[in-house]
Amino acid sequence: MKSMKYILNIMKYIFLIVIVIISVIPILWVFVSSFKTNSEILTSAFSLPKSFNLSNYYFAFKTSPLVTFYLNSVIVSCAATILNLIIIGMAAYVLARWQFKGSNILMLLLSVTLMIPNTALLLPLYRTITKIGLYNNIFGLILVYTGFGIPITLYVMRSYFLTIPKELEESAMLDGASMIRTYIQIIVPIAKPAFSTAGILQFIACWNEFQFAMVLTSGNKSRTLPVALNYFTSQLATNYGALFAATMVICIPTIVIYCLLQEQVVSGLADGAVKG
Repeated sequence: MKSMKYILNIMKYIFLIVIVIISVIPILWVFVSSFKTNSEILTSAFSLPKSFNLSNYYFAFKTSPLVTFYLNSVIVSCAATILNLIIIGMAAYVLARWQFKGSNILMLLLSVTLMIPNTALLLPLYRTITKIGLYNNIFGLILVYTGFGIPITLYVMRSYFLTIPKELEESAMLDGASMIRTYIQIIVPIAKPAFSTAGILQFIACWNEFQFAMVLTSGNKSRTLPVALNYFTSQLATNYGALFAATMVICIPTIVIYCLLQEQVVSGLADGAVKG
């Protein structure tokens, strides 16, 4: 039994190492290549650059509206995340604490949207956003991203709220606190891991989203960073170093945010899984 357990542990670590290699190596390769010249990349794709300089990054910012794309992504992702957490957080609290007629059906309808492919909603969304005058507008993207984050945020928040003892709210209400005050002053501070988890997942989803940003915007005024990659593949198709530099600029924020807040993500999912 001990030998079998030892073998299983070895296999588990080998599997984890393989997953890490598959995940990290491409990022490291793109990062190193972003400092190489075109001739170095074409001569030997896996060699180190002769000198580390920022010329590719300078060229990527100089020849493309990368700053505009970056600001649009920051505004859209942050606004959609904040709105999503505020609105869906309150909805999840109600669904977790009160059973009313149709609550289970409502929860099912909100959850089943995860099974609908985004491509099936492109045309109706395009027509709706165009009719309300939000085409090629970052507010249109904020509205769409806020809505499409409902299922994940609702699941994470509701699952975590179910783990919080009801006695805390009952004590607050006996002291005269309203439901809103109880939610803001007691529930929200306790549910910080869940808010962090849902917020990070929502932010990353908004930051990396391509289809809606491509269809619901035109030109460079309101487009976000994922669409910028499409811009770079056409404008910088022969300059691989600048293309890799632009790729790293786009990918680094989400990698850094997740690495800094991964403990909150794991804590929020693990605690919410108890009753989720």
